[in-house]
Amino acid sequence: MAGVFANTLRPAIMAAARRQGLRRAAERLPVTRRVVHRFVPGETIESVLNSVAALQESGRFVSVDYLGEDVSDADGADAAVQTYRELIERLGQSGDPAADGVRPLEVSVKLSALGQSLERDGEKIARENCWSICDAAQHAGVWVTVDAENHTTTDSTLSIVRDLRADFPWLGTVLQAYLRRTLGDCAEFAAAGARIRLCKGAYDEPASVAYPKQTEVTDSYLACLRVLMAGSGYPMAATHDPAIIDAIPALAHESGRRAGDFEYQMLYGIRDGEQRRLAAAGNHMRVYVPFGTQWYGYFMRRLAERPANLAFFLRALAERTH
Repeated sequence: MAGVFANTLRPAIMAAARRQGLRRAAERLPVTRRVVHRFVPGETIESVLNSVAALQESGRFVSVDYLGEDVSDADGADAAVQTYRELIERLGQSGDPAADGVRPLEVSVKLSALGQSLERDGEKIARENCWSICDAAQHAGVWVTVDAENHTTTDSTLSIVRDLRADFPWLGTVLQAYLRRTLGDCAEFAAAGARIRLCKGAYDEPASVAYPKQTEVTDSYLACLRVLMAGSGYPMAATHDPAIIDAIPALAHESGRRAGDFEYQMLYGIRDGEQRRLAAAGNHMRVYVPFGTQWYGYFMRRLAERPANLAFFLRALAERTH
């Protein structure tokens, strides 16, 4: 089944994620939107703050993502910035930073939502917009992490992150273990003391730049995480893979790290019981919580990541339509 999923179903789902006609059809179906709620708890700031409060009560940290990618004009980018600034202001009223300096509340931003892909001055616009978000976060005691997107944006994204860390050294970014370049990027940012969220990667990438086999991706993830653990930054292990989760304590011990020196991260709606277990054991456990109306691309990538996600969706869809 795993081979069929990886070789047939996953490519088909990722292709569907790029089809605007399918997106429009899915967004109009009430049954689909109800199932999506498992992974995207709301479309408004108010609705996502309810989820944030519940997660905090269970001892978990939170990273909130306002869904939106590849904005086509500067006005769309400005609107995303304003939403983030309002969100950050509301999050800043939700509690004090943790005693060890780790901020329990964070926002995640995609630079393509801030104008990075605009034809004229896209990188400059995205850098300025992200600076504005970081400035608001600085005053609110909230962290910011810059999300990774497909490999064509990696150089631009990391260049912007390097620039912004001069003013906001706590700014984090995401590195994707399935990219062949990532071990080198981990070494650079670990030496610089950066916060790095390491994930496997969820975009459909060519084999020339990304490892095609899951075993290779897992091996790369563990090698990258070992480098991050040995560095001077703050590693954030974003994974639902039981084998990787089981390997993390040994990697941390090997580098002399305690439970407060790194964190686990998982997506909202996935392996909730494991999230609670890790938090109850005294670990830093952060949940990535997306919200907004533009959920289609995010939702399709979640279906493509794990057979269990697709099985859940199909079961729920069958239940809703009978």
